Amino acid sequence: MNLPKIIPVFPLSSFIIFPKTTVPLNIFEPRYVEMINDSMKSDKFIGMVQPKTIENIDNLKFPVLHKVGCLGKITSFKETDDKRYLIDLKGVIRFEIKKEINSKKKYREFEISFDNYMHDLEEKKEDIKFSDLELIFKDFKKLFEKRGFIINWTALKKQSLDETINALAMASPFSLEEKQVLLEAQNLNIRKTKIAQILNTYTHDQFENTTLQ
Repeated sequence: MNLPKIIPVFPLSSFIIFPKTTVPLNIFEPRYVEMINDSMKSDKFIGMVQPKTIENIDNLKFPVLHKVGCLGKITSFKETDDKRYLIDLKGVIRFEIKKEINSKKKYREFEISFDNYMHDLEEKKEDIKFSDLELIFKDFKKLFEKRGFIINWTALKKQSLDETINALAMASPFSLEEKQVLLEAQNLNIRKTKIAQILNTYTHDQFENTTLQ
């Protein structure tokens, strides 16, 4: 696979993608519509990176970004009647930002490195069993139910283990910083451990008064 050295970046708060997972995105902001247009004309790659703060994110043209993000490839593309784009983005490999590229484009571009994450391209499965996740699933269910999230747990368990763990990490109501920790976890086993540690910080009392929508 020919990986790009410079990529356009979509800074989306509290949102992460992982390699080998696919997420739908609704693109409507003009600068990112332009980004998708340009990407579709070239290699269909865009980078997803979290900003370091969500405060006034909509009013910041150049928010400070985390150093680690994930390269995604557009696998499905549809234009709506009101000029929005509905795309599916498949995670390919994580990257580290090296420097921002000055350009006249409305969106931001960065020089990146994949050196620390080439193992993301491997097909090797992690040696973890679903039985190892029983406690995590139990705690996840409590957290999701308190927050009003509906998850098809039976369908999740039919997926591969890495897809399941990453899907839960992506969909979780964790904070921006907690999701970043999961993204930067070197492998699936570490990510599983980090999820358990984060869940442990969410005491049941925190959610007793949460109103389900």
